Amino acid sequence: MSLTTVAKAELVRKFQLSKNDVGSTEVQVALLSVNISLLTEHLKVHKKDLHSRRGLIGMVNRRRKLLNYIKIKNKDRYISLIKRLNIRR
Repeated sequence: MSLTTVAKAELVRKFQLSKNDVGSTEVQVALLSVNISLLTEHLKVHKKDLHSRRGLIGMVNRRRKLLNYIKIKNKDRYISLIKRLNIRR
């Protein structure tokens, strides 16, 4: 259900801004987006799993706050990130 280490490293490599970047806002949003999609698929099967649903809501809120931060700081980075992740806002 969660990301493997190899998949996470590949995702970080894809969204990092520089060679040593592992925690930029873009990387965090990308990791959260993948986790949100995995958890959404889990909740489609297990409809009564309220504990996981609460975690999903927390992840969605954290991603929304990070996206708002990017939007304020640099609109072009925000637009390109939204397009790369196929997130509708």
